[in-house]
Amino acid sequence: MTTTIDFTELAQRIKTWGRELGFQQVGIAGVELGAHETRLDEWLAAGYHGEMDYMASHGSKRSHPEQLVPGTLRVVSLRMDYLPADTGMTQVLSNPQQAYVSRYALGRDYHKLIRKRIAQLAEQIQAEIGAFGFRAFVDSAPVLERALADQAGLGWIGKNTMLINRQAGSFFFLGELYTDLPLPVDAPYGKNHCGSCSACLDKCPTNAFVGPNVLDATRCISYLTIELKGSIPEELRSMMGNRVFGCDDCQLVCPWNRFARPTGQGDFQPRHALDRSQLAELFLWDEATFLSRTEGSPIRRAGFERWLRNLAVGLGNAESSPEVLAALEQRRDYPSDLVQEHVSWALTQHAQRLNTKGAH
Repeated sequence: MTTTIDFTELAQRIKTWGRELGFQQVGIAGVELGAHETRLDEWLAAGYHGEMDYMASHGSKRSHPEQLVPGTLRVVSLRMDYLPADTGMTQVLSNPQQAYVSRYALGRDYHKLIRKRIAQLAEQIQAEIGAFGFRAFVDSAPVLERALADQAGLGWIGKNTMLINRQAGSFFFLGELYTDLPLPVDAPYGKNHCGSCSACLDKCPTNAFVGPNVLDATRCISYLTIELKGSIPEELRSMMGNRVFGCDDCQLVCPWNRFARPTGQGDFQPRHALDRSQLAELFLWDEATFLSRTEGSPIRRAGFERWLRNLAVGLGNAESSPEVLAALEQRRDYPSDLVQEHVSWALTQHAQRLNTKGAH
């Protein structure tokens, strides 16, 4: 690498190349994350990360990019929209017989697609200036991606802890390219445009927000259905409704998401009708079907046993119908204590409801 590189011009080219690779926005941040590090430490100290030990197991590398990848001077932050054009989110949520899957998980796993695009961006930079130090990340290491995106001018961190952009809402993925290039940094997004709105805090089905910008993950449906390995706390099950993998409620009610734009990426389009499937139908998949239908999908993260656990809760919250009751009965003796416990709970819910009806 020579000292004759015009880094201001290179930064502009990186942004252009990023957009050509399918990213909607590209920004450049430094490595000082100050206040974000303090907030992370307070959140961890409060135990709000639950079983997500990886959030606390890397020392200060998460908030110090230069410790994670020695020599890092700048972070190129990139965002890519993922919302399919029409997935009837509110219609599915209002139909208790259907399964709601978080919209980011309907298509192919974003990790590989975005990491590949960032690697292509690095190759273009290398072709332009020669070898340089870099490393690409997409949810794959201790990275404070939202803090970096905020610093890079891509949006602000809203009361629901999501990154929000005035022109695009929050239905997008983030990725990062750590680099040793002394690129000019972009101005942080700055102003927080949430104002006095508290729609996301008020809407959360399980009251997971301790306050603005503070999420108790141990009550969050995304955590309960994806990260939690054991039993879902009984007092939270009825609040989960038909949400079986993740939750979008705090994004759905965010006024800025009226500006969310449909993705142009074919890989993010719904597969296997997972945007409108019946709970009972999914619950009767065998493991081979689960593995086949979730190949290359983020849903694989939960695994088959937890997938059944989540669906059992959804079925317990569904209206009592022959299909729902038959599906639960069929899994009553499933060879997993975890699944059996949640099936038993679901059947008890239906029995109590039917008894209450019969008493009137």
